[in-house]
Amino acid sequence: MLELISNRRDLFRTASVFAAMQSFTRRAFAASLELTSRLYESIGVRPLINSRGTFTIITGSQTLPEVKKAMDEASRHFVQMDELMDGVGKRLAEISGAEWGIVTSGCCAAISHCTCAAIAGNNPERMQQLPDLAGLRNEVIIPAYSRNVYDHAVRMVGVKIVEVKDPSELERAFNERTAMVYILGGPGDDGPLGTRVIAEVARRHKVPVFVDAAAEILTLKPNVHLERGATAVAYSGGKCIRGPQAAGLLLGEKEWLQAAWSNSAPHHAFGRAMKAGKEEIMGMLAAVEMWVKRDHASEWKEWEERLNHIASRAQTVSGVQAKITQPSPDLSNRSPRLTLSWDGAQLGITGTELARTLLDTEPRIVVAGSTGTRPDRMASTLSVIPYQMMPGEEKVVADRIHALLSNPPRIAPPEPTPSGPEASVAGQWHVRLEFGRGSATHTVFLEQDGPKLSGTHRGEFYSADLSGSVAANAVRFRSSHRVHGTRLSYDFAGLANGDTMTGTVDLGEYGTTPFTAQRHKYQQTGGRRQ
Repeated sequence: MLELISNRRDLFRTASVFAAMQSFTRRAFAASLELTSRLYESIGVRPLINSRGTFTIITGSQTLPEVKKAMDEASRHFVQMDELMDGVGKRLAEISGAEWGIVTSGCCAAISHCTCAAIAGNNPERMQQLPDLAGLRNEVIIPAYSRNVYDHAVRMVGVKIVEVKDPSELERAFNERTAMVYILGGPGDDGPLGTRVIAEVARRHKVPVFVDAAAEILTLKPNVHLERGATAVAYSGGKCIRGPQAAGLLLGEKEWLQAAWSNSAPHHAFGRAMKAGKEEIMGMLAAVEMWVKRDHASEWKEWEERLNHIASRAQTVSGVQAKITQPSPDLSNRSPRLTLSWDGAQLGITGTELARTLLDTEPRIVVAGSTGTRPDRMASTLSVIPYQMMPGEEKVVADRIHALLSNPPRIAPPEPTPSGPEASVAGQWHVRLEFGRGSATHTVFLEQDGPKLSGTHRGEFYSADLSGSVAANAVRFRSSHRVHGTRLSYDFAGLANGDTMTGTVDLGEYGTTPFTAQRHKYQQTGGRRQ
C-alpha cells in the first residue's frame, strides 16, 4: 500500500485526502486481522500473539506484505517450473553474491536435496535408485557438535553418519564412500573443527560441505558460510527472513544446487514429496529482495521499544523487576529479550502459572520462557521475545501481564502427595505402551531406596538411566534416551497394584499415551534384584 501511495503521490493533493487514506488503510488492516481470526476460529482454532520467536510449531513468522503480494500474483499465472527456478536462481545469485540459489520447501528439504545431489548428482539412474545406496557414496561426515534433531533430513536418504569429535579424526573420516559434510551453523562452526578447517580438507577430497543456517539472519556479499569455504548454505524462509513458512533458501555452488533442484519436485526423484510451488518460490524471492531493502536498525529499535513498554508496565506492580538483554554474537534467532522476575509467593502467581494462564485465556499469548513452581520454587521469571510481535501487540501483552501480576487468578493448589507406606516396585517390569496406532513393549528395571527410584529404561532400540519416586502407590519416573542428534523423553506416571502398574507416559512433542506394566516374577530382597 505504501508503495502504491509513493508511486501516485500526485493523486493526493491535500492533507485531508491523505489522512483519509491512512484511516482507510488502518481500518482495512484491522478488518484483515479480524477476518483472519474468524478464519481460524471457524474451525475451532484459537490464534495467538507470538512473544516467543520463530518456531515452526507456532507457524514461524508472518510473511511481509511484499511476500503476500508476490504469492498472490504468482498464483494467477502458469509457468514452466524449470524455467522459473532458472530465472529465480540467476536473481538470487545477483542479490546474494553467491554463485547460484534455489528455493526449497523448507531448510530440511534443502538438506535432503543436497544429500541426494551429493550421492546421485544429475544421474537419473542413480536418482531413481535412492534410497538404495548400493554401489553409491553412502557416508556423510558430521562434526559431533553439529549432531541435532534436524540431521534426520540427512539420515532419511539412508546414509551412514560418520561423527568427527576433534581435528585429529578429520582426515581419517574421508574415504571413497564420503558423499558430503554436514555442519550446523552456530558457535562451533568457526572453531577448531569449524567450516574453514573442514572445508580445506573436504576440497582436497572433492567432497561438498553443507551448512545448516536455518534460523540465522541472512548475510550477503559475502555470505559468512560460503566465505568460510562451504559449498552451500540453507536458510529457513519462514523465520527471520519473513518469507513463506513452507519455503527455504539454498545458496552456493551452481552445479551442486542445480543437481539439488533435479533431485526435488517437480522431478520424479527422492525429493518429489518436498514440493515448493510457484507461490512459495516467488514469495521467497520477494523476501530476499526485501531483506536488502529493510531497515534492520529501525526494526531493532522498534523491538526494544516494545520490550521497554512491557517492562515499564510490569514494573508498576510492586516487586517486579525487568531486564532487557542483547543476544550473543551467534547469528541465529537474533533479538533482544525481556526477562521479568518476582517472588511468586509475594504476588500469588509463579512464572509457570502466568505463562500457562496467558496461553489458556484471551487474548491468547505465547511467551519465550518461564520459571517458578509451587510450593518450593517460587522465585519466578517470564521472558518475552519481541521480533515476531505485530505493531500494537506489545500494548496487549503489557496490559495482560500487568493485570495478571497485580490481580492474579485463583491458582488451584497442586495435588496433595499420596500418604501411606511406599509400594514396593523394585524389579524388572515389562511395560506396554499403546500408541494411537501401534504399540511397543519396553523393559524397565527399578531399584528402590525408600521413596527414591533409579534404574534403567530399555525401549525397542535405545536405553537410558531413569530416576523417579514413589508416594504410597503413586509411581513416577523419567528417562531421556539419546537418539542420533536429539533425545526422546519419557515421563511415566501411574499407580502400582502389587505386580501391575497402569498410567500414562508423556512423550513430549509426541503427546501422551497409556501404559500398563507387569512385574517379572523373581525373588527380591531389600528392594534389589537377586
